[in-house]
Amino acid sequence: MTREIETKRLLLRPHVAGDFDELAALWGDARVTRWIGGKPSTREESWARLLRYIGHWDALGFGFFAVIDKATGQFAGDVGLADFQRDMTPSLAGLAEAGWVLRPALWGHGLASEALAAVLDWYAVHGQPARKLACIISPGNTASLRVAEKSGFGIPVEAVYKGEAILVLRRD
Repeated sequence: MTREIETKRLLLRPHVAGDFDELAALWGDARVTRWIGGKPSTREESWARLLRYIGHWDALGFGFFAVIDKATGQFAGDVGLADFQRDMTPSLAGLAEAGWVLRPALWGHGLASEALAAVLDWYAVHGQPARKLACIISPGNTASLRVAEKSGFGIPVEAVYKGEAILVLRRD
């Protein structure tokens, strides 16, 4: 099974330990985390995230991809699918959770939609298509809500995660 995806502008591949500094910088940026947990991640939290990303591939056969900008060769962000075993209501048990995050300099150019479409196509062939998909998005994150809508995720349903309002969107 191939674990690399190439689009017109991007290369997607599983994360490696060498991605750590770029990943820590991404997740340490308050603009990035404004709608994802509300506070920048520490290097320790970013290291745990990286290990979780790497472990998904071995444990589940799918995971998050490091997104590389083909024009510059630079790390652009993370896009993929996971099972984070979130303790939330309603539960995401049995679902694969889609997620995407890009460096702020790359926002607004359709890269998240391009990357997510490629991941969803990959998953339909190489993943576990019997496992339905969902994503969670903070209510105010209109850019991510647009990406989800373009990617076939349905009507947002209100939920609670870590005591905060969140929207769950499913893709069947």
